[in-house]
Amino acid sequence: MSRLRIAVLGGTGFVGRSLCERLVAERHEVRILTRRRERHRELLVLPTAQVIDADIHNPVVLKREFQDMHVVINLVGILNESRQASFEQVHVELPAKVVQACRQTGVSRLLHMSALHADAQAPSEYLRSKGRGEKIVQEAGSSKLHVTLFRPSVIFGVRDSFTNRFVNLLEKVPFVFPLACPRARMQPVHVTDVVEAFVRSLELHASFGQRYNLCGPTAYSLHEIVTLLLKWRGLRRHVLPLNDFLSRLQAAVMQFAPGKPFTLDNYRSLQVESTCDIPFPALFNITPAAFEAVVPTYLSRSEH
Repeated sequence: MSRLRIAVLGGTGFVGRSLCERLVAERHEVRILTRRRERHRELLVLPTAQVIDADIHNPVVLKREFQDMHVVINLVGILNESRQASFEQVHVELPAKVVQACRQTGVSRLLHMSALHADAQAPSEYLRSKGRGEKIVQEAGSSKLHVTLFRPSVIFGVRDSFTNRFVNLLEKVPFVFPLACPRARMQPVHVTDVVEAFVRSLELHASFGQRYNLCGPTAYSLHEIVTLLLKWRGLRRHVLPLNDFLSRLQAAVMQFAPGKPFTLDNYRSLQVESTCDIPFPALFNITPAAFEAVVPTYLSRSEH
């Protein structure tokens, strides 16, 4: 593999940190763009990485930081809107700005993180906005800009906000845990497998212009996942599955709680099965890790 100069947006997040560490291990030169450089000391010590203070929503900044880059990777996404960021700004406008800056600077390779079943007609604004951004990137693909899109299901790993968030909630709620959308189905994929797909696609011509759904080997209901987390964490709680009306009601109330632990838009996203119809893409030669093989190894030693 060639030694590449790679700009990463979203490099300080859960997937981003793992990806940047993996890229550095392959001796690539990595430029990580972030608004708060000093908060990410674990990235500052990576030997072939630069962590740069940058407003990624400013087209002038993107054009400046993409100069001389071979590859741009966009991992930026939000699960909930805030006063600082809307789905439209992050999932639609930002990809458009990234595409424009790639064209202006001659970047020839763009990898983009979307979401499984992102679609402009989806029930949630999260999935709709992801779908609109995905369309912008897909249509930007050309002989001068080779694009690849990845659409993962729920991603799990040591530092995730999925299994760890549920464990935190389970530990705080005594006796009975009311679970919204218990029948929602998902096929969790390990962060290492997602990262490896990104890395292996960098110079893989067969991946140019393609979209890849990324799932683990097994699909679960949300109720099954929570039951497993209780078992692995050694907690005794009764899981109370909520019906559709109570699930919506819980979302309507909790979206006003600090941190927005569960919103109506999250509820709408859960109405779409986050599962794959086909196995992990054979092109990458990756055997995806099983949820039940990995999660117990870190839940037993995590600090919550």
